[in-house]
Amino acid sequence: MLSTGLPQGAVPRLERPGPLRDRVYEALLELITTRALQPGQHLVESELAGHLGVSRQPVREALQRLNTEGWVDLRPAQGAFVHEPTEEEADQLLTVRTLLEAEAARLAAANAGTAGITALEELCAEGERAVAGDDVDGAVALNARFHAKVMELAGNAVLAELAGQVDRRVRWYYTPVARQRGRQSWIEHRELIAAISARDEQRATEVMRAHTEYTRRTYHARSRS
Repeated sequence: MLSTGLPQGAVPRLERPGPLRDRVYEALLELITTRALQPGQHLVESELAGHLGVSRQPVREALQRLNTEGWVDLRPAQGAFVHEPTEEEADQLLTVRTLLEAEAARLAAANAGTAGITALEELCAEGERAVAGDDVDGAVALNARFHAKVMELAGNAVLAELAGQVDRRVRWYYTPVARQRGRQSWIEHRELIAAISARDEQRATEVMRAHTEYTRRTYHARSRS
C-alpha cells in the first residue's frame, strides 16, 4: 500500500497531450471512480503529487475542480477528502439513469442493425469472461462499455449527452456492488440483446428498466448488510 492508501499499480499514467492540470484531474477522477481512492479518504497534495510525478500546483487545481463537481470535499483546516455520497444522492442519480437507459433501450430496439447487435454480443461475452475470472475492475469497465454501446445504438445525441453526464457516477456507485451483481447482470444483458435483436421496443424497455432498478436496489441494500 502507498501512504495514501493507493494499491500498488493503481496510479494511472498521465497521458502526454493536453494541459497538465487536466491530465492530473483525469487521473484523480479515474482513481476516485474506480474506488482506488475510497469515499472519505484524505487526499494529501504532496503525496498525490509524488505518486503522479508532478508538482503540487496541478494537484491543487485538480482538487479544486473536483470539489466544484462534487467528487471531493475541501474542509477548512483539514484538507481534501473524497466525497462520501449519501443514499439520497445515489438514489436520485440511479433513478435518472433508469429513465435514460430505458429510453435508450427502446430506441436501440427500433434502430440497431446487425453490426450493432454483434458488438453488444461481443461485449457481453467479454463481460461474462471477466465475471468468471473474478475481474471486478474489468467487469465494471465492460458494463460501462455495454451500456454506452446501447446508448450509441439508440441514435439520439441529446440522450447520449445526458447519459454521459452521469456515466462516471454510475461507475462509482456500481463498483462496490459489481461482484454481488456478478453473473446475473450479464444474464440480464443477454435478455436485453434478445429484445433489441427482435426489435421488441416494449420488451427492451422493460428489461432495461428492471436491470437498472435491480442495480439501484442492490446498491442501497449493500449499506444495510
